[in-house]
Amino acid sequence: MGSTGAGKTTLINLLMRFYEVNGGSILLDGRDTRSLSRADLRSNFGMVLQDTWLFDGTVAENIAYSKPDAAREEIIAAAKAARADFFVRTMPHGYDTMLSNDTENISVGQRQLLTIARVFLCNPALLILDEATSSVDTRTEMEIGKAMRPL
Repeated sequence: MGSTGAGKTTLINLLMRFYEVNGGSILLDGRDTRSLSRADLRSNFGMVLQDTWLFDGTVAENIAYSKPDAAREEIIAAAKAARADFFVRTMPHGYDTMLSNDTENISVGQRQLLTIARVFLCNPALLILDEATSSVDTRTEMEIGKAMRPL
């Protein structure tokens, strides 16, 4: 948390090693993050950003992006936890509805809910939220907040 320009995005970029630290170090459970492969480091984090992205595939495949072997029941449980299940079930083919990154059949807020469902599914050790609920209504934001407490 912090005001605009406080360095939140810079910190995320450093944590995820999108660029390297020039001085000092960042420790994760006492280990310098530079000693971990980027894949191993990033497997500890779940990120929900303001700018969401989807890929060409079904709703279920988009939710299961970080856990492609997830059972349908796990995917639905994650969607329910993120408060996305209701709108997914109203789509023409439900969890089998095809999406793409430039899809226009769902709102920006719904895209964010699907991204949040991804995080619920992978259950990361650390969670990064960067304006993650900026495009959802106040009621949905409150529900997401309640759902994230156990996460």
